[in-house]
Amino acid sequence: MADINTFIQTVKLPVMPEAAHALIRTLNDEDADVVTVRDIIAKDPALTTTLLRMANSALFGLSRSVTTLDNAVSVVGMAQIRARALGICMSQVFKLPESINRLEFWRYSMVCAGYAKFLAHKTGLDEQQAWLTAMMLRLGELVLSMHSPDIIAPIEQLPRAPGERWKRERELIGFDEGQITGEVARRWDFPEEVVLALGHCADALAAVNQSRLCAVVHLAALWADQSYDHAAIKEAVSSSSPQVMGFLGLNAEELVNSVPDPELFSDISALLSS
Repeated sequence: MADINTFIQTVKLPVMPEAAHALIRTLNDEDADVVTVRDIIAKDPALTTTLLRMANSALFGLSRSVTTLDNAVSVVGMAQIRARALGICMSQVFKLPESINRLEFWRYSMVCAGYAKFLAHKTGLDEQQAWLTAMMLRLGELVLSMHSPDIIAPIEQLPRAPGERWKRERELIGFDEGQITGEVARRWDFPEEVVLALGHCADALAAVNQSRLCAVVHLAALWADQSYDHAAIKEAVSSSSPQVMGFLGLNAEELVNSVPDPELFSDISALLSS
């Protein structure tokens, strides 16, 4: 299947809550401020509760607990709260088929997002945009499962080398999860930079020809594929594409000594209880 637009049209995409659509609109609005974002989230009590639970989890590492939305926004910051709120919304509306391990899927997504944020910090990019883009990446596989549930098992089959899932998706359906997520993001009116980064991040050459955000998500996704322990992550960093690393101005030897343990990003309790 070569036409991704035709593919997407055959799938009934999940309905995003109004809070999510309103938050996406603020991503494209330079005048959107902290009050706007806070008020959008406050209109959804369930989202607010889950967001506060996440803010008090190990993911944020706060020195004290936050008990109100205003408190969370002031302590964590508008951009991070908005990104996490959108992440929660997407985790709520996308259902996983039995052929995909729910715990592994969301752990991967959070680790991928965590490493994208780490790389964004290293390269001077918008950390929260990188986090959200990477967190969304694998949603395309869920859309793929809605269209062709029978091909998920061979895509997920172990052993699976880093990047192997993308290769299998392209062989079986004609495009990869990033391209699918990118098209979904376009239909949901995410910023064009996010759409393009998702659509090209599975290909190293395309990534360096697209944008630094795209290259960051590419590396983060490959690292997350090896996120079973810190030693494996260090090995993944060492073997990262010199072309992509050079494009980002990164040095593999230096990163090996500073790359965080994946366990720092692995708390998915708030997502699973939402």
